[in-house]
Order: sequence, then structure tokens, then C-alpha cells
Amino acid sequence: MTTDMPFIAACRGEATPHTPIWLNRQAGRYMPAYHRIKGNLTSKAFFLHPQRAADMTLTAQRLLGVDAAILFTDLLPVLELIGLDLDYQSGVGPVFSNPLREAKVIEALPGYEMERDMACISECIGLVLIDLPREVALIGFAGAPFTLASYAVEGHGGGNKETVKRMMHDAPATWGTLMHTLVDLVADFIDLQVKAGVHAIQLFDSWVGALSLSDYRRFVAPWTKALIDRVRENAGPQVPIILFAVGNGHLLSDMAAAGPDVMALDWQVPLGKTWDTLGCRAVQGNLDPAVLLCDEKTIAAEARRILNEAGGRPGHIFNLGHGVLPQTDENRVKGLVELVRGTGC
Repeated sequence: MTTDMPFIAACRGEATPHTPIWLNRQAGRYMPAYHRIKGNLTSKAFFLHPQRAADMTLTAQRLLGVDAAILFTDLLPVLELIGLDLDYQSGVGPVFSNPLREAKVIEALPGYEMERDMACISECIGLVLIDLPREVALIGFAGAPFTLASYAVEGHGGGNKETVKRMMHDAPATWGTLMHTLVDLVADFIDLQVKAGVHAIQLFDSWVGALSLSDYRRFVAPWTKALIDRVRENAGPQVPIILFAVGNGHLLSDMAAAGPDVMALDWQVPLGKTWDTLGCRAVQGNLDPAVLLCDEKTIAAEARRILNEAGGRPGHIFNLGHGVLPQTDENRVKGLVELVRGTGC
């Protein structure tokens, strides 16, 4: 099923006819199609609408010509299954009105039935797979336990994670209870996606760069490894796992030790040297998204620099170090894809 997919081959460290490319947040607000397909839906309704989310997933892949589509949804709605109240506020972003800060609340979080409660995700995946070209992989995804805990405890994104860090140090047992719950939740959510047919999984640990190496090793690394072990046990070796974060150069070796198949690298580290240091089979990255705001000549030069750093080694998946910025010109993104795949100038 996956042997003809360059993206999957690269995840395995195998040679491919061209460097595979897909882009974080490739289906985003920078695309006119995003606003057309979203219509008058709220952000949360859009993420959970099987038909429109499938349309957005497929439209982005088709318009850009990338080697992988990523399921159009969001990291956070799954937290509603354990009782959190999520709202996407204009100009603010995702906000939880009932953050988890008390041990008694965390110990009494409600249960869920994943197949029932997230049936919309399974339906969306099925719709995507009907029309996705056979050589294009579908990536499912979920938030890693620390990043989900950051939103759940702080109640929002951003900031220095003071409340999370205080819980880790002052209430380690409570922190452990929360992380155990989140490992189970995320493992079940990924299992749902794999059973529905996704070809690979990306774990987003977007906020982990806020931690010191010591805190990461003590409070996060064991849970990340536990999750990856669970996913691999349930999904088998044929479903590659990508581990993504930003601002985490000081954590990369320890994150790689958790056992993902592919380490995503942000633009703050040199791709070639970092790949050598990590010694991993495959890497993903690592163009600065801001470069796509520049002219075509600059974009081409930076893309070629990264390709030169990779040196043609099997196992390089071209991507941005983070997501496509909302103000990006769609044509700049198309040009990047054409260059990397060898179909452009």
C-alpha cells in the first residue's frame, strides 16, 4: 500500500526519485480556498466537519502538489473528551475556560468512547482516502502529552508555562496523573486514525522548547517515550512516527531517544550537522517559514541551501521549521514545492 509513496519511503530512510515535500499548516488561512471551504463555520466546527475538513485536506494537496496530505483538524478538540471546554477566540486563539489546576479535578476526569466521540475524524479520513492519489500519503496527527498538558493547565497557548512548571515541581504526583491520562487519550486518538487508514503520524510537541533539558528529562521524556511505544505497538512498524517541536535544539538528542522514525528540525539548527549528530534514519525540515514572504530568488536560494545540507541522503523530507504563515502568497508556496520536487526552475 505504501511502497509507491515517496514520503513513506523517505520516513524509512529509503531512496526516493525526488526529495519528498509537504508543509506544516499547508492547508491554512493563506489559501483563498480555506476561506471558501470554511464558509460561515466557526473554527472548531470547521475542524470537526467531516466533509469540509476532507475537502480542505485534499484541496491543499492538489493545489500545491505535495507528496503528503495532512489531516485538516486541530490538536485540541480531543481534550473536550476529558471535560475541557474549548473556544477559539478571534484575535486570541484557543482558550479553555476550565483549566486543570487541582489534583481532585485531574483525578476525576471523565472517561470517553473514542470511536463514538471522534467519529467525525474517522469519517473525514475515509472521505480523504477516496480521492487521494495513491502515491500521496495521508498524515494523521495529535498533540504530544506535554503540549496538550500546557494548554489544559494554562488554559491557553503562549506564555512561559509558569503554571505548568509549578505543577511539575510542586505537585509531581498530580503532574504524573495528568500525563498518564493524556498518554492514554492520545494513544487512543492515534489508534482511531490508524484504523481509519492514515499512513503516518506526526506528534506535535509545539511548546516543549520552553523547558530546560533537566525538566524535559524528568517530567516529559518518559511520557513521550511511553506514547511512542504505545503507538508503535498498536500501529505496527509500517506507520512511521514523526516527532515535531520548535525552539528545541537543546532537547533534540533526548527527543530522538524516544524512538520516532523521523525527527522534525526547525530552522534554528543546521540540518546536515544536526542529522549527523542525531544519527537518526530520517529528518524533516527545515526552511524558516518567514522565507516564504521573500522574493522567488531568495526562496530558491534558501531551499537549495537546505537541499545541499541534506546532500541527497535518503531520508530527508523537505518541510518548513514551523507552519506556513497566514500572510504568505500561495504562489510562493507552489514555487517552493516545484523547486524541491525538481519540476520548477
